[in-house]
Amino acid sequence: MKLETKCLHEGYSPQNGQPRVVPICQSTTFRYDTAENIARLFDLQESGFFYSRIGNPTVDAVERKIAALEGGVGALCASSGQAANLLAVLNLAQSGDHVVSAAKIYGGTFNLLHSILRRFGIETTFVDQNDSNERIAEAIRPNTKLVFGETLANPALSVLDIERFASLAHSHGLPLLVDNTFATPVFCRPIEFGADIVIHSSTKYMDGHAVQLGGVIVDSGNFDWTNGNFPEFTEPDETYHGLVYTEAFGRGAYIAKARVQLMRDLGCCQSAQGAFYTNLGLETLPLRMARHAENAAAIARWLARHPGVQSVSYPGLPGDPYHELAQKYLPAGQSGVISFVIKGGREAGSAFIDSVKLISPEVHVADIRTSILHPASSTHRQLNDEQLTAAGISPGLVRLSTGLENVDDILEDLEQAFARI
Repeated sequence: MKLETKCLHEGYSPQNGQPRVVPICQSTTFRYDTAENIARLFDLQESGFFYSRIGNPTVDAVERKIAALEGGVGALCASSGQAANLLAVLNLAQSGDHVVSAAKIYGGTFNLLHSILRRFGIETTFVDQNDSNERIAEAIRPNTKLVFGETLANPALSVLDIERFASLAHSHGLPLLVDNTFATPVFCRPIEFGADIVIHSSTKYMDGHAVQLGGVIVDSGNFDWTNGNFPEFTEPDETYHGLVYTEAFGRGAYIAKARVQLMRDLGCCQSAQGAFYTNLGLETLPLRMARHAENAAAIARWLARHPGVQSVSYPGLPGDPYHELAQKYLPAGQSGVISFVIKGGREAGSAFIDSVKLISPEVHVADIRTSILHPASSTHRQLNDEQLTAAGISPGLVRLSTGLENVDDILEDLEQAFARI
């Protein structure tokens, strides 16, 4: 099936007389006839559902759909994108281990890797993704367990050279983990370029309506976990009577371990109701992404010509430093998110946010409704102008998440806001 068809039909196939739409299995538990039935489930000797923290039929349908969209062998839904990132890393790294990450990533993920995981004894080195292979390789240590990056970074809108990073990681026996939230599988499927694990905050475009938090991890099934760097996949897990993941689950060893070990014990699962909402968003994802990108491209071109704008970051623009990579990895569209710097600095940026009418000032992105954020007066307000610049954020930077409204109405609102400041 093509992608548009997969969004509608993958993950759930109703049989004769069954509900056409994925049903909500609102149950924490599942009944079995014998103790032996339950024992075989707990020993992972057969598949099935026994507790919704580890698996639920509604959530399972969405996991199967997303895995099919990304071209993976399996997926695991989590309670949020941050929970998905946490599980994805902890499935590979433990106290004393090391991570290499691109520096241009979502601020929340940066804090997770830089600060929170350090409390777990996991250290992260951040690299400039534009550096040479040799320079980036210098950050890799004997205890490094993975390389991380974002297809389309939030809010820098830099494009990761996935093939190059995958080749670099694989040459050191390491997997490449890629957050594909902004691109979605509609615009980029990182596994096709060598990524091993793909992560999403499904809260964003996958849901699309700003109604449901969620995250998901997709396992490509392509990485060789028996290369000697990951003994936890090849040595017995005593919590499952000595089960060896690579022997029991083959290509699906990574996602199986994340589910039956980490989700079992950490419990940051997606609910059946939440998965149902996410599925509703997935069914229209290709249609929405096309409109998001169409509107964003038109607005980016308009902003690039506006006298009140100092600069525009959107990889779809020919002059953007990531335009060439965007043509390779995101030829059909570069999401609906635009970053632009307003002349006049922090005060002008703040005044601009106060001046919009149709557009919603909010701490969110990738919604069907156009939203806007001025980091210097909101998410990064604790930093002065010098500190903002050092963090790669101009005091006048505005992030615009283009929605599905008529583009002329969005442009009219932007124009009147410029006029007011």
